[in-house]
Amino acid sequence: MSSATPPTPGTHDGSAALPEARGRLEQVLRAGNFAITTEIAPPDSANPQDVYDRAAVFQGFVDSMNATDGSGANCHMSSSAMCALLSRRGYETVMQISCRDRNRIAIQGDVLGASALGINNILCLTGDGVQAGDHPQAKPVFDLDSMSLLETITGLRDKHQFLSGRPLSQGPNVFLGAAENPFVPPFNLRAMRLAKKVAAGAQFIQTQYCFDLPRLRNFMHQCRDLGLLEKCFILPGVGPLASARAARWMRQNVPGVHIPDAIIERLDGAHDQKAEGRNICIEMIQALQEVEGVSGVHIMAHRQESSVPAIVQASGALSDRTPWAPEMETEPLASTATA
Repeated sequence: MSSATPPTPGTHDGSAALPEARGRLEQVLRAGNFAITTEIAPPDSANPQDVYDRAAVFQGFVDSMNATDGSGANCHMSSSAMCALLSRRGYETVMQISCRDRNRIAIQGDVLGASALGINNILCLTGDGVQAGDHPQAKPVFDLDSMSLLETITGLRDKHQFLSGRPLSQGPNVFLGAAENPFVPPFNLRAMRLAKKVAAGAQFIQTQYCFDLPRLRNFMHQCRDLGLLEKCFILPGVGPLASARAARWMRQNVPGVHIPDAIIERLDGAHDQKAEGRNICIEMIQALQEVEGVSGVHIMAHRQESSVPAIVQASGALSDRTPWAPEMETEPLASTATA
């Protein structure tokens, strides 16, 4: 694990101390522990048990679960409802907000409601275009984008006012995140784009899939030179590839996914390609623990969610730490940061 001291919590420009950590994910990151987050696939169902069953797979192995918001412009149970259900059970969640489907009035109301329901973390996304999903006839909104969404929620939280300027009696107590992709050109501008998101209010960052470690290291060096490692927590995205064929399909059809030829060739030469895909993911997590400024990983295991516990365990990323699970008593987190 990197021995770098984690960022001192502050406002988005690092100028003043924030209140006490809002939830367990923020506590884990502030304590200098290597955080593990993952994505929980929303069900095509109105049955809450479907949500609880999906969450149970990750118990004791992840610090927080992202509930996606119409990912790929496909319709599923809402992110806010999933997070509210899981919060009732004590799970830590990240609510995703896509700007595609709601205007600023609806989004601001959703943020206030989410905070009232005990949702501690929000990831701000622009969102995929409707043409990518199962309702291409839908009318896209895009009243805001990820940058203006960050600014809007920061204003709700820190200034206690709506975007219109009307005051709030109490702002939402949320930890704000954003997405970034270091793996697509123009590479020399990616860290500067991240700097704009941090200035807008982003406190933690989850990236697109990382299969190219040299490119990620170069991005992190740029972030260091811009002083971003002291202002936000960066969690590169990782995930198991099911096969060389799946990797080729992702590279060709999923916007922003970069998979080097060497990874595909390694899968092609494997006797058990799915097992090799898990091994690649484990090795990537281990390597990322040594990269300066990396605060954890975000595991995206679409249709391989059941493999996440074994991947986390084999990677050694949790060391001797056990993330919260329903049967556990909540205990204070011990810091592993160096001074």
